[in-house]
Amino acid sequence: MSASSKPVRVLVAGLGNMGRSHALAYHNNPGFEIVGLVNRSKVPLPEELSGYTIYPDFRSALAELKPDLCSICTYSDSHADFAVMAFEAGADVFVEKPLATTVADAERVVAAAKKHGRKLVIGYILRHHPSWIRLIAEARKLGGPYVFRMNLNQQSSGPTWETHKSLMKTTSPIVDCGVHYVDVMCQITDAKPVEVRGMGLRLSDEIAPDMYNYGHLQVIFEDGSAGWYEAGWGPMISETAFFVKDVMSPKGSVSIVMDQNAKSDDIDIHTKTAVIRLHNAETGPNGRFLRADEDLKMDGEPGHQELCDREQAYVLKAIREDIDLDRHMNDAVQSLRICLAADESVRTGRPVKL
Repeated sequence: MSASSKPVRVLVAGLGNMGRSHALAYHNNPGFEIVGLVNRSKVPLPEELSGYTIYPDFRSALAELKPDLCSICTYSDSHADFAVMAFEAGADVFVEKPLATTVADAERVVAAAKKHGRKLVIGYILRHHPSWIRLIAEARKLGGPYVFRMNLNQQSSGPTWETHKSLMKTTSPIVDCGVHYVDVMCQITDAKPVEVRGMGLRLSDEIAPDMYNYGHLQVIFEDGSAGWYEAGWGPMISETAFFVKDVMSPKGSVSIVMDQNAKSDDIDIHTKTAVIRLHNAETGPNGRFLRADEDLKMDGEPGHQELCDREQAYVLKAIREDIDLDRHMNDAVQSLRICLAADESVRTGRPVKL
């Protein structure tokens, strides 16, 4: 068996929702071999994963198992240290978003990947979704400047609210999911972001006094484009218009039209687009539109697990084909920089110049 066809030996750290899904992707892909799982406590796992050993400590598992790839799906505040540790041990890295909790840490991870000549793939799952790829392409056809209107509010209760409260110990909602949608904005306009504003509100006594569970960011780009992203978590969050994904330009608009019966706590809904509506702004001599809106039906869309499978297939391809990931890494740092600037703006009450 050639070196390029031997399975990539992977250590998976973190067995929350995303960690379990990525572990299943490795388990079901013959290009990978799971050598171990890392989690601080024993957790219920799907039957397919029940045969793997769970290690309580990442550092010692890394030293003992010497994996080819580390898949880091832990809480955000450990991402940077674990990734650098993995690079120093000679492993490639897949890390869930956000890449880190500070821009300096994100840049430290990218520098370590380059220093050690290893691959770094960040979990921007929408980059592997055919419908989102189509949405970005259709928006780019329109030409800028653009208005981006995006949100993902989640009315959560029970275990989901507990997960959100755990996430908010290190990361606000506008940073945690915001990096995905700010990344979409940046892929549509290649212009540099120049200013970010943010506002946030603490709507629950169950979270830390210095944290907010509802946030709103606005970003202004060098070409005049402007975008906003809104995110709220908790039992008080409204289901009304919880999912808005809309891009406008002088020539028209591209919008995701959601199923009216969708619920915000359905994780598959967070990525599925249902219908992409194309609107052309061109009018005739009578001032009326020349074309009716066109609805692109996004049938057969991948669900959450299939998206994770696609993402890890890309990781394998990046390793085996030595794909240049410089733009991918730079984009991850940029989207994080925008979201963290919004978080800073929330806390200081002042706009942040980039």
